[in-house]
This record gives sequence, structure tokens and C-alpha cells, in this order.
Amino acid sequence: MAQDVSFNVRNNNGDAVQVGAWRFEGDARGPKVHLQAGVHADEIAGMLVLHLLMQRLQMAESEGRLKGTVTVVPQANPLGIGQFRQGRILGRYHDATGHNFNRGFDQSAAMERPTTNVQEWQKKLVQLAAPADVMLDLHTDDEALPYLYVHRSFWPRGRELAAAMKMDVAIIWDDGGDGSFEETIIAPWMREGTTEQRMAATLELRGQGDVNDRFAGQDAEGLYAWLCAYGVIDEPASPIDWPVEVVEMGHMETILASQPGVLIFEKELGDIVEEGQRFARILGRPGVPSTEVVLYAEQTGRLVTRYRDRLISQGMGVAKFTGSRVSRNWSGRLLDPN
Repeated sequence: MAQDVSFNVRNNNGDAVQVGAWRFEGDARGPKVHLQAGVHADEIAGMLVLHLLMQRLQMAESEGRLKGTVTVVPQANPLGIGQFRQGRILGRYHDATGHNFNRGFDQSAAMERPTTNVQEWQKKLVQLAAPADVMLDLHTDDEALPYLYVHRSFWPRGRELAAAMKMDVAIIWDDGGDGSFEETIIAPWMREGTTEQRMAATLELRGQGDVNDRFAGQDAEGLYAWLCAYGVIDEPASPIDWPVEVVEMGHMETILASQPGVLIFEKELGDIVEEGQRFARILGRPGVPSTEVVLYAEQTGRLVTRYRDRLISQGMGVAKFTGSRVSRNWSGRLLDPN
């Protein structure tokens, strides 16, 4: 039976709220694994995936086929889960402080006594994951193909994970500097030079509306198969042949909205768009044709993400494409600055 390793943090009112976490114990022949979803509380898909995966892990544990220890946190952020406003969950930022829930984990973890409830939550979540040899953080984008963020230290080994999850794109990064959960967990591995024995990645499970049994079942099966292949579960696993496009972080092309207005996409996710080809337009003032502007691809690439809402403000990210050269808009940091 899985061990309950849940912990409490304080919400904005000072009341205790629980982070549900469970640990499946193997026979110590395999690696220690930490799986979590919902650090950004409005990214729901991974929660259902881990809910389904836990049922498979429970069976493997009860049948003595679990070699590694697997800790699962299917809904990691109770602070963000409670932030409903006018019918929508606003789970990317903390209401009271404006803190992005997936930034500053490194600073919080280093504090002897965190001063805010977000810092307290971040420190405890890092402490739970710190003993792991494998850490997978499940996220979702607005509208997107399934894709993988992975540090260069874990590539090309990460290709097997991307293939198992049937992810179309793997984005390779080198430097972050914003204290994301993944970056904070791998920092000591980097200092110790022990990345070859470990694995970490952020899995972007399509878009925020892609929460259904079909996708969740496919993703849970992919995770289970990869855990088998990685030596966590004593069960044969056949390698999955899946084409994964590998892109350097700096080659990802982000197109920003040049004006506010009604957003109309002319290309679908996964489409290859040639450099200079139109892919969307923004109608500034409906009823005034002259306020319509056309958006063009900066370089040839595949459409990976799209802005979910169809009314956009100026400066928001409209779409992201793969590319073959460094984007002129790249700042040298991670893909999303906030």
C-alpha cells in the first residue's frame, strides 16, 4: 500500500491546506523517482495522468514488481487551486504577491525560515523531491503539441522519454536563472557532476483544454512504459519509435501581438509554416477593415503553441514555432520570461 507523504502549508488566511503525496516503495534495486503535476495550478492535464498512473504503480507494488521508489504528487499546488475568479482558475501566479508559482524555488529552498506561504510551499516541495534520481514535472501550455523541456545534460537520453510520451518536439536548454522547480532540483546534480546517473525533464502535455480520458490514458501508459524501460518497474518494455523534432531553446520563435484585438489563426498546430508566410491576423476594431494586421512567420518551422483565447492584448505571445536559427527575439533565458 502506498505510503502517504502528504504535507501541509498555510493559505492566504493562515489555514492549513494539504499537498497530497504518495510514495510507492520498491525493493531498492531501482532509482528513486519524483513525479508531480499542477505546480501551475491551472494546468490540469497532468493531474489526471498521474491519477491513472498511480493505479498502475499500486498494482506493480502489490505484485512485487516495483524496483524503484516512486513519489507522486498529482496536484502539487493547493494555493493556486483555490484562486477562482469569475468562473476561471487563475493558477499561474499567487494572488496575494504576484509570485509566479514556478519561479524562485531556488531562493525559497535556501531559506532557513521562509517568509511567505508560497516560499514555505516551495521549500517543502523541493525537500520532498530532493532525494530523487529522476524528476518529471508535468505542465500544459495554452494550446500546444505535446513537447518536452530538457536540459542538455540529459540529452540524447531524453529522446526515449519523449518517444514514450509521443511528444512531437524536444526543446534543449542550457541556462535558466529563474529558479524553476526543474532547475532547482538539478542544480546540485550539476555541481556534483552526477547527471549521467539521473534524469529530469518538464513535460508539456498539450493545451489546457486537453483533459480527457483518451489523452490521459495514453500519457499514463507512456510514463509507465518509460519507467519500465528505465529500470523502475520489473516489466518488459518495447522501445517506441516516434519522430521527435529536436530544437535548441534559442531557435524557438515566439511571435508577439503587435496590437490588441480579435485573434484569427489561419494555421493549425503542427503545420509547417514557411518564412514570411502568414499564419494569423488580428482585427483591432471589428467593423473597421483597416485595423486588421497580418502576422507572418519569422522563419520556417512548425507551429507548436497558440494563444488559447481569441481576444488578445498587445505584447502577448501569439504563437511559438520551431526554427533552425537563433530567434532575434530570444533574450538568452528560458522560453517564457514570466
